Amino acid sequence: MSEEFSLERAEKSIIKKFHKQLFRKFTKAVATYGLIEPNDKIAVCISGGKDSMLMAKLFQELKKHHKFPFEVVFLVMDPGYSPKNREKIEENAKKLNVPLTVFETDIFENVLHIEKSPCYICARMRRGHLYANAQKLGCNKIALGHHFDDVIETILMGMLYGGQVQTMLPVLDSSNFSGMKLIRPMYLIREDDIKAWRDYNGLDFLRCACKFTDGSMEDSGKRKKVKELIRTLKADDPEIEQNIFKSVENVNLSTVIAYKDKEGVKHYFNDLTEKSFKGENISGREEN
Repeated sequence: MSEEFSLERAEKSIIKKFHKQLFRKFTKAVATYGLIEPNDKIAVCISGGKDSMLMAKLFQELKKHHKFPFEVVFLVMDPGYSPKNREKIEENAKKLNVPLTVFETDIFENVLHIEKSPCYICARMRRGHLYANAQKLGCNKIALGHHFDDVIETILMGMLYGGQVQTMLPVLDSSNFSGMKLIRPMYLIREDDIKAWRDYNGLDFLRCACKFTDGSMEDSGKRKKVKELIRTLKADDPEIEQNIFKSVENVNLSTVIAYKDKEGVKHYFNDLTEKSFKGENISGREEN
């Protein structure tokens, strides 16, 4: 858009022009997965990118329309941004009327000399700092801006590069911070729709402020390949993205070779068959 930015226009477009693509899918995820409960205090984690900044605005709209009380804190962790990137985050937040709570860390410096999987280690460290600071603020949940495309890409990356079937869940209990949960309320929102809202309002967000991302990192390369694969498959079948998503909703354990339970114990299909032959009811159904 070439016309001057308007906060009123940006907010109105969420519930008018992009209501079906954004706000409806946001509220659907919240309701379907039980992401927000009465009296929650949620740290909405802002990285400065398009996803988290839109998530902040969606939470503001939700507070206007929701029937029960909950609180939000718009939390920014500075892992060592350049002054230019830090300023861009703050300028966009001011433009969009998102009041930030900022804390600083030296994560970028800590992972600077790590050669193996720096992105993974950085992400784990960032998550820990977000939990810790959200908890200090009295929050019981942190919200991250992962969207539908992140989910299906994670499914395929796990299969193709990790040798496992798993996905990015919409809600997780923290294993290290008692009473804390992680929620992903943008779980059903398509990335193209986020970009459409951004471009419609003439906004420019951080794309990646990481010191290591130059297009040659192993993880970013794999994700890029998966994006291209999905794009190619979608050209032949428009339903391919939904089918990937549904594949982890419709898992039939009786047809898989093996699976792991919550404790990480592996169960093979013939173990289940043997139990069935021995008369143990493993199906959960009444036997005649």
